[in-house]
Amino acid sequence: MTDNNTVESAFTLVKQENGVVHLVMDVVGETMNTLKAEFAEQVAEVLAEIKADKTITGVVICSGKKGSFVAGADINMIDSCESQEEVVALSRQGQMIFSQLEQLEIPVVAAIDGPCLGGGLELALACHGRVCSDNPKTALGLPEVQLGLLPGSGGTQRLPKLVGIQKALDMMLTGKQLRAKQALKAGLVNDVVPSSVLLETAEKLALSGKVSKKTQGSSARKVSLVDKLLENNGVGRNIVFKQATKSVLSKTKGNYPAPIKIIDCIRTGVESSNAQGYQVEADHFGELAMTSVSAQLRQLFFATTDMKKEQGVADVMPDKISNAGVLGGGLMGGGIAFVTATKANVPARIKDINHNGISHALKYSYDLLNKKVKRRFMLKSEMQKQLAMITGTVDYKGFKNLDIVIEAVFEDLSLKQKMVTDVEENAKESTIFASNTSSLPIGKIAAKASRPENVIGLHYFSPVDKMPLAEIIPHEGTSDKTISSTVAFAKKQGKTPIVVKDKAGFYVNRILAPYMNEAAILLLSGEPIDKLDKALVSFGFPVGPMQLLDEVGIDVGAKIGPILQADLGDRFSPPDAFGKLLEDGRLGKKSGKGFYTYSTAKVSPLKKLLKKSGKQVDESIYTLLNITPSGKLDSEEVAKRCTYMMLNEAARCLDEGIVRNARDGDIGAIFGIGFPPFLGGPFRYIDSLGAQHIVSQLNQWTKEQGERFAPCEALIAMAEKGEKYYS
Repeated sequence: MTDNNTVESAFTLVKQENGVVHLVMDVVGETMNTLKAEFAEQVAEVLAEIKADKTITGVVICSGKKGSFVAGADINMIDSCESQEEVVALSRQGQMIFSQLEQLEIPVVAAIDGPCLGGGLELALACHGRVCSDNPKTALGLPEVQLGLLPGSGGTQRLPKLVGIQKALDMMLTGKQLRAKQALKAGLVNDVVPSSVLLETAEKLALSGKVSKKTQGSSARKVSLVDKLLENNGVGRNIVFKQATKSVLSKTKGNYPAPIKIIDCIRTGVESSNAQGYQVEADHFGELAMTSVSAQLRQLFFATTDMKKEQGVADVMPDKISNAGVLGGGLMGGGIAFVTATKANVPARIKDINHNGISHALKYSYDLLNKKVKRRFMLKSEMQKQLAMITGTVDYKGFKNLDIVIEAVFEDLSLKQKMVTDVEENAKESTIFASNTSSLPIGKIAAKASRPENVIGLHYFSPVDKMPLAEIIPHEGTSDKTISSTVAFAKKQGKTPIVVKDKAGFYVNRILAPYMNEAAILLLSGEPIDKLDKALVSFGFPVGPMQLLDEVGIDVGAKIGPILQADLGDRFSPPDAFGKLLEDGRLGKKSGKGFYTYSTAKVSPLKKLLKKSGKQVDESIYTLLNITPSGKLDSEEVAKRCTYMMLNEAARCLDEGIVRNARDGDIGAIFGIGFPPFLGGPFRYIDSLGAQHIVSQLNQWTKEQGERFAPCEALIAMAEKGEKYYS
């Protein structure tokens, strides 16, 4: 039996011999199912057909796309809305459709295989039961908060009933996704089975009499005594919501409105009527969709989605990379080998001068994978399989098979040039040599190469397993094939790659340096360390500049500064006083002292409890640098001075062609250094402030503070013409 809709319908009914009907969703022309507004009519027709056929004993909702359930709702629906009222109506429509599904008199079971996210999970929540596969790609979550939104089709109302208030808050406030076994433990699904028997199991559940309209919202999860005390009475719930609000404001600094609205939706649903809960959800959904925060986060989503479809060089197809090598077994080398083996699923061969380096690199991967095993995210057998893909050598044995070799040795030009020569002698003629340098020009690294067309920069950010960006840096002689192949490989490693020009600092470090220098100048003028960091964190950066320097290493920052100054001018000149930090052995976190104190000694649990929470500023640094901390500027002024230096340099970079376009520059800044995502990136932020405003402010600071603030020609021209980076 099939529906009477046109062939373009996303929904088909297929009746089984046992009377259960499969409601198959398969969006025509798309690789993954997404929910669209125009499906409302199609769903209404399908539900009417189900109600009319009294021989149907149950419904199993499944996907026609193998290994993928429903990836969420189509974000373009929201973008096409011109008013808050339109978005509210869109939310109410989704709520109504899922309510009709929920009200069916026969059992409805969702058979979930693969991603079940956003609107997809809201669809599953409206069913009377859920069964999911143990497919590693199966993931259930409500990630709308990452777009500055909240679940708008009943998710804020149904999820707490199944998994409890605290778990629902955790999932919705973070966008966290649950794997199959986690979903079962949380009470989100009724069963987890292999994909091969998923539909059969879902049918059995529909026919078992265990799920129905009456059991909707009930869960078999084990509820602890603490959960009962906190969630089953008004006083306890008040504590939960108060704590959640406090935690959210501490993390977001009030820059993201969605989490607070999510808390309000859940609270209304739990403490008021169902009707009121759904209305508040729709109203808040409409409000959030119209905020600039959500608009910027949605633009970021569209930009990264578009980038996934692009190649390094248009129309130049990449070569397949089946085997990779890594030179250097340090922190970066270990991280690169890890993402190569575990994300790209490509064997990684680590070469180091001694076995200790190889051992450290292997331990890096072991520790990360073992955490997953301990948390039951991964089977031990899978961990062993992935570890087996990473091998080591102290010579170049095995390099003849490699398609790419990534160099991650010390920032020394002659050493890197020798690595190029060694790889050319020991690998194939087609082997790509990719340098992970953060500052040395790729053209210089390739200067003595016999095959310079194979040499390219592939700059990762630390820690490699977490940071999503990779800068791809071709020099003038790099071939188009090498560029496309390297971009494709970085994507396989789970990275978002941007292609940047081969000039000192490339893009990310170049725009970061003036920002960091300004923070240092402010420190030397008497602004306290913790005040500087708090000002930039409140502005929206994940960490402040002083803490960032401690994390990266003060010595690393000291090496990059002179390289940038030599190539780009005195505005990159690092403060002289910072030499005193290195003389004092202050390298940052790795040496146990920097701007903050880092104790390597083991502390008893009692001492930890009694110790003042949070990192502590090392007050002795003020004496060392001859500073009397006074803090004359307000936090907003501090944040503006540092950030405007970054904006000015970003404008220069685009003008010089360091980045291909404003979109790449925005993504590079957000994914590489944590520029506040809700501002959309440096170029979207310039557009929102207006070039005229920025130029005026920079000119004022130039008079007061010096030439380092002088606005670049590109910004001045934009201000005069009233132009923007984005139309």
